Amino acid sequence: MNDIIESSNKLLATTNGKIAVAGTLVGASALAYYLYAKPQSPKLPYDLACQSVETKDGGRRLPQFKDDDYLGYLFEDVQTVYECFQRGLRLSRHAKCLGTRKDPGGKYEWVTYQQVYERAHAFGSGMIELGISPGTDTMIGIYASNRVEWVTTEQACNMYSMVIVPLYDTLGPDACKYIISLTEMETVVCDTAKKAQILLDQIDQLPSLKRIIIIEEMSNNNVDLAKTKDITLYTYHDIENIGSKNLHDAVPPKPSDLTTISFTSGTTGDPKGVLLTHENLISHISGIISLVKYNFGPNDCHISYLPLTHMFERSMQISAFMHGYHVGFYSGDIKNLFDDIKELKPTIFPTVPRLLTRLYDKVHSNCRGYSFKSILLRTAINRKIAEVKRGVVRDNSIWDYLVLKKIRNMLGGRISILITASAPLSADAMNFTRAVFGCPVFEAYGQTEATAAVSCTLPGDTTSGHVGAPCLCNSIKLIDVPELDYYAANQKGEICIKGVNVFKGYYKNPEKTKETIDEDGWLRTGDVGAWLPNGTLKIIDRRKHIFKLCQGEYVAPEKIEAAYLKSQYVAQIFVDGNSLKAYCMAVVVLDPDVISNVAKQYNISTDPEVVSRSKKIKDLVYSDMIAIGKSSRLKGFEQVKDIYIHPELFSVENSLLTPTFKNKRPQLRQRFKTEIDNLYERHDV
Repeated sequence: MNDIIESSNKLLATTNGKIAVAGTLVGASALAYYLYAKPQSPKLPYDLACQSVETKDGGRRLPQFKDDDYLGYLFEDVQTVYECFQRGLRLSRHAKCLGTRKDPGGKYEWVTYQQVYERAHAFGSGMIELGISPGTDTMIGIYASNRVEWVTTEQACNMYSMVIVPLYDTLGPDACKYIISLTEMETVVCDTAKKAQILLDQIDQLPSLKRIIIIEEMSNNNVDLAKTKDITLYTYHDIENIGSKNLHDAVPPKPSDLTTISFTSGTTGDPKGVLLTHENLISHISGIISLVKYNFGPNDCHISYLPLTHMFERSMQISAFMHGYHVGFYSGDIKNLFDDIKELKPTIFPTVPRLLTRLYDKVHSNCRGYSFKSILLRTAINRKIAEVKRGVVRDNSIWDYLVLKKIRNMLGGRISILITASAPLSADAMNFTRAVFGCPVFEAYGQTEATAAVSCTLPGDTTSGHVGAPCLCNSIKLIDVPELDYYAANQKGEICIKGVNVFKGYYKNPEKTKETIDEDGWLRTGDVGAWLPNGTLKIIDRRKHIFKLCQGEYVAPEKIEAAYLKSQYVAQIFVDGNSLKAYCMAVVVLDPDVISNVAKQYNISTDPEVVSRSKKIKDLVYSDMIAIGKSSRLKGFEQVKDIYIHPELFSVENSLLTPTFKNKRPQLRQRFKTEIDNLYERHDV
């Protein structure tokens, strides 16, 4: 992210003489453009004033679709994930499929669709030669970061109807142990010797595990421990070699067959295994593709950096293989992500709100003040946002040519469609993103239990603050949440989903399955939504993470956190409370760039530890949060009583965020128990 800001600063830095010339050019060009070439709003494929209507069973769908007319697939010959890759193979057999960038500053190296198919065929055949049976009774674990072998393993499993079970790189050894034991898994594919060692160190507690396949070089420690524990180690290359000499015919799956068990990262308790079929996955991505009306083709390119263990990224790659376009993996270091993007030049960019919000904040920090460069950037963004609000999203205005194109080039300059999911994106950040990138920006909402997305912004809808209309593979309804005073009759309630993309249940957990899917087949999400007058869905609360204060009031901390994140000072926040207290407390992580400038003004060291202990800084931040809470209409008991400022960002690495960057509430509560208890003690005196 800092690379983007540094690049944008270089973009805006110029000599006084050049600024004067640029100013004249901008003024004259802009005037001529707006006088003679004012853009017109595009023709829209949907009626944006009526994006959903009620069906007989109380759900809502797009007006042109019948009650139970759910879309199952786009192409007659693509009804399983196996058939999906076969279509990509036919379209782009000798064209690029998967790209890897091994070194910073290096070029992407590519393997073709044919090469991926051959490796998957060889690896799958090699597993069969080891005695691993094809079919849905066989579960193959994969404990690896995004890479070519992740995909070839998945395609091998699809080819032979095996079930792939991803093990999150960030779940930690206890969760991995839990998943392997629960599924009685015999085979795990690891990318590194280090991950293999994590499993070997716990092998006495993993009686089902028989073999570990290591993609990279195995260590002496791996070999020595495996010998003493009667575990067989193989290299990935060994299995491919065995299989290439003994190729087996494919054992294709049926649409109803299980394809993956996706264990949710879990903000509470043990991860739950979501059972997803080929039909689930194909209907989901087909429902999204049909909705967004984007013409995917072999010339498109997708950047893969969100974890493949998450269904959002898996779905994006299913789309790639279905249409024969190529996928480039980021180099593995998130600090180099934007350099990878500049080199890859993707057309399709899936992302999460935290990244877009960070970009929005950074660019806007360069818009403050009255220097020419600040005025120019601010004017360009404001003019483009004004167009967005009129329904015009484009990348060929005078502002794009002179200013914003250079910002887009930091992300490769070719992004044609941007999709954000996992959490709501603020209206300001959404308008900014559409303005700067000049391409369709779709906000999706969903969860793993419905494969991924269940609603999405419609093409041409440039309004913000909602997550669009129901996807073509499902319908959505709201049910009463009396404890939070939400009622379906008032167009507010818990969001429920029915459709082809809804999962088959939790693995070996019928009780949780029964709690989550009702007798009529509706999936209860735990999220609270509201229908807006135009039929779009707005996420307004969360049912699952509520707690009760001592006076009997229910509190939904995520709602409060979303309000306080509007503060320019707040980068991250965790709100907590308990039933013995009458108010909430918060742990806050400050935006380092914004607060650094404030610290300088106060003559305080910019060292995060020093800043976090400054009473002046704390008073400033707390006052701003309370003011924003009032403007966001938080109730008195929802406003936090006090804050603790933490000097280090919550992250996946320190186990305080899920891989999709959501707060891990139990871990945060445990980590900051002492600090929150101290806040309560201070105010209870």
